[in-house]
Amino acid sequence: MPCRARIAFLFACSGLCIPAPHAAAAEPKAWIDRELESLVAIYQEFHRNPELSFHERETAARLAGHLEKAGFDVTRNVGGHGVVGVLKNGDGPTVMVRTDLDALPVEEKTGLPYASKVVAKNDEGVTVPVMHACGHDVHIANQIGVARYMAAHRDVWSGTLICIGQPAEERGAGAAAMLQDGLFDKFPRPDFALALHVGADLPTGFVGYVGGAAMANVDSVDITMQGRGGHGSAPHLTIDPIAQAAALIVDLQQIVSRETSPLEPVVVTVGAIHGGTKHNIIPDSCHLQLTVRTYGDESRKRVKDAIARKARAIAESHRAPEPEVRFGEGTPSLFNDERLVERVVPVFRQALGEQKVVPIDRSMGGEDFSQYGRAGVPIFMYRLGSVDAKRLDAFANRGATPPSLHSGLYYPDAADTLRTGVVTMSAALLDLMPAREGR
Repeated sequence: MPCRARIAFLFACSGLCIPAPHAAAAEPKAWIDRELESLVAIYQEFHRNPELSFHERETAARLAGHLEKAGFDVTRNVGGHGVVGVLKNGDGPTVMVRTDLDALPVEEKTGLPYASKVVAKNDEGVTVPVMHACGHDVHIANQIGVARYMAAHRDVWSGTLICIGQPAEERGAGAAAMLQDGLFDKFPRPDFALALHVGADLPTGFVGYVGGAAMANVDSVDITMQGRGGHGSAPHLTIDPIAQAAALIVDLQQIVSRETSPLEPVVVTVGAIHGGTKHNIIPDSCHLQLTVRTYGDESRKRVKDAIARKARAIAESHRAPEPEVRFGEGTPSLFNDERLVERVVPVFRQALGEQKVVPIDRSMGGEDFSQYGRAGVPIFMYRLGSVDAKRLDAFANRGATPPSLHSGLYYPDAADTLRTGVVTMSAALLDLMPAREGR
């Protein structure tokens, strides 16, 4: 059954009372046209000045300043450089809107006049280029636009709006850090939480959605194969960790192809391998870095156990010391609350038109926005088209694919992206926090 038909079927069968879209849902359209130039300038300022995960000091300060200027009560340094802005506007639901703050160690190659030229030291002390290659700069500017709109139109909604700027999404650690620092204890606990994420293959003016399981578990794995170094001309006197690593890289794929149902999505990728210093020297160790993607807690545990088992088996077969296997920077799968999706999607359709609100496939990408759902809050993250349709067509006509997120060549068409983001997010908030009678 097509996705749209399936959603309609669920409405009919579930007995849920889905409220009609709020009457004021179209109002943000007129407002955004007046404010768009200002928001694009804000976006460009964030784009020029990216900061790495857990180093978002100036980014957080800029966001906090914008929220304060809009009238929010702002708290800084929550879970690192996290920002929490609270706008209370009478009785009603509490809704949280999240933006992420951090950028990536990527060299920008867009050639844009406002391109990032920033370099910085990472946590290992290595100097790296830094770029907003995943659209977090758009997310920040979008939140500022939504905050401004909601603060300027308090007569049409009632409740409490919380805007948070979250650090370290790229490391899958910022949401957990903010929660551990008391996000839902020190501040009003949300009834709902919303977020958006740019899509590099979705045209501007469009949004995409998926209910239920939407994004994967993500685990980073570091494996160090141990050996006994020596001269490359006498390998029989050594225990070669590079040979172990090579065997392990091949064997890890058997987890997917021979230990996992073909109907179950699992990805095991070796993204980096570091070993040795010279042509004729067999080293003492070889280090592999993996990203692992799964759905479901049982699948996640099974695949992690299999990785450790195979690493140990390879080492034993080479008469090598036991390898070191470390799991870190894990993010649980993201589950969009179906009832919240069913309520908000009709609002999007009213704001944009039926044809511009499209169902999308779930992704093997990860997002630590999932942590707020795991903490018991109904969440919904939707996809925001960010590349002009003519640009996408030009890539297609050349038989090429558009630059993906995390590419040094990716950039959004900011004006149209922000227009759609602010309109849809503001409309959703107006529906979730309708004005009380008598206001």
